[in-house]
Amino acid sequence: MNPSEKTLARLYRDEALYPVFQPIVDLRKGSIFGHEALIRGPLGTPFHTPAALLALAAEEDCLTDFELACVDVILRHWGGLTAPGQLFLNMSSDALSAAMDGPAPSRFERTLALHGIAPRTVTVEITEERAASDMGALRLAVKALHSTGARVALDDFGEGQSNLRLWSELRPDFVKIDKFFTHGIASSPQNLELVRTIVGFGHTLGTTLVAEGVEDTKDLRVLRDLGIDHGQGYLLGRPTRVLHEAAPSPITEAIRDSRIAVMPHAAQQAQPGVLRSLAVIQAPTLGPATPIDEVSTLFQAHPELHALAVLDAGRPVALINRQAFMNDYARLYFREVHGRRPCIGYANTSPRVVELEDNVEQLVGILMSEDQRYLNDGFIVTEDRRYLGLGTGEQLVRAVTEARIEAARHANPLTFLPGNIPISIHIERLLASHAGFAACYADLNNFKVFNDHYGYWRGDEMIRMLARLAVKHADAHRDFVGHIGGDDFLVLFQSEDWQARCARMIEDFDLEALGLYDDAARDAGGIEGKDRRGTTHFFPFTTLSIGAVRIAPGRFAHAEDVAAEAAIAKHEAKHANTGLTVREPGAIAPSRPGRAPYALPSSTMPPGSVVTSSR
Repeated sequence: MNPSEKTLARLYRDEALYPVFQPIVDLRKGSIFGHEALIRGPLGTPFHTPAALLALAAEEDCLTDFELACVDVILRHWGGLTAPGQLFLNMSSDALSAAMDGPAPSRFERTLALHGIAPRTVTVEITEERAASDMGALRLAVKALHSTGARVALDDFGEGQSNLRLWSELRPDFVKIDKFFTHGIASSPQNLELVRTIVGFGHTLGTTLVAEGVEDTKDLRVLRDLGIDHGQGYLLGRPTRVLHEAAPSPITEAIRDSRIAVMPHAAQQAQPGVLRSLAVIQAPTLGPATPIDEVSTLFQAHPELHALAVLDAGRPVALINRQAFMNDYARLYFREVHGRRPCIGYANTSPRVVELEDNVEQLVGILMSEDQRYLNDGFIVTEDRRYLGLGTGEQLVRAVTEARIEAARHANPLTFLPGNIPISIHIERLLASHAGFAACYADLNNFKVFNDHYGYWRGDEMIRMLARLAVKHADAHRDFVGHIGGDDFLVLFQSEDWQARCARMIEDFDLEALGLYDDAARDAGGIEGKDRRGTTHFFPFTTLSIGAVRIAPGRFAHAEDVAAEAAIAKHEAKHANTGLTVREPGAIAPSRPGRAPYALPSSTMPPGSVVTSSR
């Protein structure tokens, strides 16, 4: 052994370097699409892992030569395999430039030919280990590689040097989404939106996406439903020396399952830029030293203005209300005494200043504050703290109201559950996937009387209780819980045991609701109150009714049709007052005995009766 020989050169000479292969799975079919090759050193030594080998290469100042040697090792092994399929091969920008440099055929082409490997079966993954030292050379190398028939992938997108500019400039065939974004996506609304954006870029640029770091079946279903073509990760297969012939059967079944994933929902998002939709009032401004007489002149020249802003070095410091000012200015001797004085002494030096990008919650804080002068004074609009113009109190109220209404369509502000828009989107996804499901419309019996008797605060508590129980009895990754409004909820079940889940929800609600009544009402079995016609009656305890309709694949084309069927089922359930009513076309089954109207639920009573009615 040559004592001056470097460690990496010795490992290469002794054929101690070897590849392992990790499968890349087609998320549409469940089949193996290809394998990524990863280099390994001698097992049981400090140089077994790729990170250790790269660190050694950096220490020995031979990073590019080491990468090209690893390519030789992998291709030599790959060429000896029978019908191995697609090979994904890691190379840094500089290594790829070196491999494609010089007159044709390049070193990379010669190596492929030596081992009998067709270029069209090879994809070079440009890794982020080192930033490209020469972007021009990298673009030429990618162009030359494409001309051979081989393909290019951008590795670990979203980390390090992998960015949109590189994606746009190189136009890779594949982009591999870093595991930072994909891991735990089934419970991360933020990561979901980020990956949705990446999927949009992929469609725009015609790029096939590969999700890295797939380690959980719930994440797998979300990634599949987002339209990502391929996946890679420990769940789908670990790196081994032997190629994977097929994905594990549970993975294949999950991919081919027609049931869709329930996407994670952001409870309630602050909406920035609410004021951008408003017409900001352009108005002349004042300086702190502007004489009061000039303020009067400006108001008389602009009778439409409700106020004038006072700026100091371009920043708003005060506001003068027109009505208050003109009333004082018209007083006897006011002009003679105050006309030449600076206006800052007469202004409101604590004006409402609203940034153009303020979110809804910040604006609500203004509306709820004790200082309500903004209703008359209006407010000053700024962008990056620089004056833009004026707004009126009426505009602010309208902007906040409209924004909160729109927010409620996405997330109910009381329960933070998805509102009407996410509900419709999820139904459309279910219909498009041809998945069978049950649409269950939950509503409360005698809730209005309870709410009138105890007040909205306890009424809200009961609605939140129902929301909690609906979420509790639904499978978070199979069943979608939405809050339509008030005491109306819609649960879209894909769980096969949905009827049992509904029955348990009804039983739990009917029992827990008793705790919201006072002792006198519990002893009496209910409360007295007025119905919707104003007539006083005795009303039993508030209970839960669920009207369900089975939605067979292909039966409906639009979300509103499903919602209409579920609403009819709800009305039938409330009329029957037996707990759970299942609406089936063309078949009527006898109902089981319902709950006793004034009795506590007991173990001998059915938690919720199932009624099947005709359409």
